[in-house]
Amino acid sequence: MTGDDAIRLRSVSRRYGLGANAVTALDEVSLAFGRGTFTAVMGPSGSGKSTLLQCAAGLDRPTSGSVVVGGTELTGLSERRLTLLRREHVGFVFQAFNLLPSLTAAQNVALPLRLSGHRPSRSRVREALAQVGLADRARHRPTQLSGGQQQRVALARALITRPEVLFADEPTGALDSRTGREVLALLRGMVDREGQTVVMVTHDPVAASFADRVVFLVDGRPDGELAGAGADAIATRMTRLEAVPC
Repeated sequence: MTGDDAIRLRSVSRRYGLGANAVTALDEVSLAFGRGTFTAVMGPSGSGKSTLLQCAAGLDRPTSGSVVVGGTELTGLSERRLTLLRREHVGFVFQAFNLLPSLTAAQNVALPLRLSGHRPSRSRVREALAQVGLADRARHRPTQLSGGQQQRVALARALITRPEVLFADEPTGALDSRTGREVLALLRGMVDREGQTVVMVTHDPVAASFADRVVFLVDGRPDGELAGAGADAIATRMTRLEAVPC
């Protein structure tokens, strides 16, 4: 863990429930995500992938351990300060686009700034839409856009606050393979050209192959990683992990 890390998790555990019924979703996880890198998180169903993302993003509080985002320790922050940190330093993209149907693309993109009490300039909104190739769709509502275009709007909305880290949870899960690859290429380009940090949960080896590094989880613990791997190598690793009896 170095000063070049955008996120650091140290001995993070997350347990749900009490006593004999308690479930451990994360078990003493220590990981670091470097600035300007693209990391995919993979693992069998129930391995703790989404819980890891939620704890790292400040959406869920660990039962124990330390999470640092952009140099700020999240442990002990009040809900208000945690909300402010997420608004200003963290972006989210999910499988469900979560766009407001009554708003135009431009209005959806501007929403995070309005919620934080800022009046977004038209030029900044146009810039965010242009960044994802939708400068000519600013006045379109979600029902007038394809699934891929809606995910691009969601991506622009996540990026307009210029977040320290962009978290993506199955961002291509609702898209066809061609459109999904276009969205992944956008994420890859943002890392390469603009130094964005991306942490993505996925079950898809092709999606994971766009990342610099793939971290594998099993039963709430890291189980190795691959760097610069292709889809076939990632799929082979996942097949081995899923074949291991619980």
